[in-house]
Amino acid sequence: MHVLFVAPEFPHYQRRFVQGLLEVGARVTGIGERPREALGELGNRLHDYIRVPSVCHVPSLVGAVKTAQNKSWVDRLEATVEAHVMAAAEARQATGIPGLTVRQAVLCRDKPEMKAFLRSKGIPCAASTGASSEAEVLEFAALHGYPLILKPRDGAGAAGTFRVNSAAELPAVLAATGVRDGRDVAVEEFIEGHEGFYDTLTIGGEVALDFVSHYYPNVLPAMRNRSVSPTIVATNRMAESGYDELRAMGAKVVQEMGLGTTATHMEWFFGSKGLKFSEIGARPPGVGQWDLYAEGNEFDIYRQWAAAIVHGRLDQGPSRRFAAGIVNLRPDRDGRIQGYDGADELQRRFGEWVIDAHLPPPGTPTQPVEAGYMANAWVRMKHPDYDELRRMLGEVGALLRVRAG
Repeated sequence: MHVLFVAPEFPHYQRRFVQGLLEVGARVTGIGERPREALGELGNRLHDYIRVPSVCHVPSLVGAVKTAQNKSWVDRLEATVEAHVMAAAEARQATGIPGLTVRQAVLCRDKPEMKAFLRSKGIPCAASTGASSEAEVLEFAALHGYPLILKPRDGAGAAGTFRVNSAAELPAVLAATGVRDGRDVAVEEFIEGHEGFYDTLTIGGEVALDFVSHYYPNVLPAMRNRSVSPTIVATNRMAESGYDELRAMGAKVVQEMGLGTTATHMEWFFGSKGLKFSEIGARPPGVGQWDLYAEGNEFDIYRQWAAAIVHGRLDQGPSRRFAAGIVNLRPDRDGRIQGYDGADELQRRFGEWVIDAHLPPPGTPTQPVEAGYMANAWVRMKHPDYDELRRMLGEVGALLRVRAG
């Protein structure tokens, strides 16, 4: 099978997808923005490499695909970064390559359209709409009340997301989100409850691999509060009945959207209103979450993705032996990192369960809190017992301090 892979050279983890494809016997042509040499030795193993000014520029991507097709038959065009998904879908449509369609890509990116579609299929979602004026937002608020959420229609994570608790807070948020200037945003009912995500690898529309992860605390407070050391924990208790409803909902979303062989990333809430579907992306999760799944389940998940793409099957399943998680450590202020307190003691206590850690050296400029779970410092850990892992990550977050000045 000949697979075109978008952006194999950046970000760095993209190389693991390429490695997986090569290991299962695919011929791989890379389409990227950097020189082939940026891939190092892996670049020498590619069937071909086509450089473009931007992989998000559809005419450039279509041109690269057609160049590859003029040389040999192309079976698949794969993109695993959120920002590349739509351009890849348009390139598939223009060149006749099977895979995620433009319609499916739109449903996976446009949040109001996504929720409207899924509600029509019986999937429980928070009330939502698109709005590009103050009047439209006020009309939604009159129907559903406060709090409500405003965010980009095609945003990822909590970037550009605001909670509005009352009418008095609305003018500032309308300005910050660009609605005052006519920008179109998603407006949603605020759902109180616990937040997590459900990630799958589907083959021919059926879920072949799945994983559940939990946020502590929920994403919005985690990305707004410097005093919080937020964690994401992937459970190894998938067989417990408490996850049956979530897994069934995820499978129904995949079925109703007509997704074939792809990675998916689905967000959900559970609270007083029951289980609510939040959103889906037709790509792997961010923040290195696949690496946690690989560590917790003692297998190469990138190779399994490649085996699904190339052969339509897995060659190894997950062990479910370990829960695995990450804790993000925030500097006490913006500036430059000066040092760390508590690292040696925590290594002594929990060293055997540490997967890896990122502690930038003194002098490194800090990143803002909203930059995400892998900004600044972080520690990743695993443990056979989910509750014990969550306790250990919490202790690391409370005791390992990042000093800045």
